[in-house]
Amino acid sequence: MIGHPFYILDEIDSTNNYAMEQVNSGQVTSGTAWFTSNQTAGKGTRGKQWLAQPGDISALSIALQPAMLPLSRQFMLSISVALGTHDFLSSYAGDETIIKWPNDIYWRDRKAGGILIENVLRGNIWQYAIIGIGLNINQASFPADLPNAVSLRQITGKTRDAATLAKELCIALEKRIRQLHPAHYEEILDEYKAKLFRWQQPGLYRKDDEFFEGIIRDVLPDGHLCLEKEGKIMQLRFGEVEFIIAR
Repeated sequence: MIGHPFYILDEIDSTNNYAMEQVNSGQVTSGTAWFTSNQTAGKGTRGKQWLAQPGDISALSIALQPAMLPLSRQFMLSISVALGTHDFLSSYAGDETIIKWPNDIYWRDRKAGGILIENVLRGNIWQYAIIGIGLNINQASFPADLPNAVSLRQITGKTRDAATLAKELCIALEKRIRQLHPAHYEEILDEYKAKLFRWQQPGLYRKDDEFFEGIIRDVLPDGHLCLEKEGKIMQLRFGEVEFIIAR
């Protein structure tokens, strides 16, 4: 069960770092979760930092043994975590909650959260996935260099107890993880695509310092983004293209 046990940390550099240390020590069971509202050096994707003031962000990491998936199906776990996080946030923020490929959580065209999954491998055995989720919960405002960030407080006008929300998020993730079965892969992928930011809609992108208009046409089971540019389809890995959002 995801979130059993559930630990609250007063302050930590990164819940993912802490979870990784606990896994490597051999002292955890699958589903263990660690939460803090005071993360001093949180990790984002591609080495970026996820920074927040104390009490502002729900930083949650979960150690999961992905026995239900082969290593070749890593992207299905990413999809399921994104859908579970979307389920949770949309229950508060409404239908304008969406997923930006591959697994950022958006509200309208603004980022409300991010997901980072780090794997522990023993040879070809996928021993653990460390699932890190950062959600903007109680921020009243953001620095000028984060023009597209948004918090649940800004969306709803209410402050909330972040630890309580983190436990609710664990429940939402549990429901989605339980759906992971080969018979459901196609259905899960289709639902993920239907909730994507800019799905089948034109948008501005940048690749290799070139700006262009493109349309997301598909996402493949391995995670590649199929982006149409001038009538031709490009298959892109994460990090190869940037979404441009005008302000």
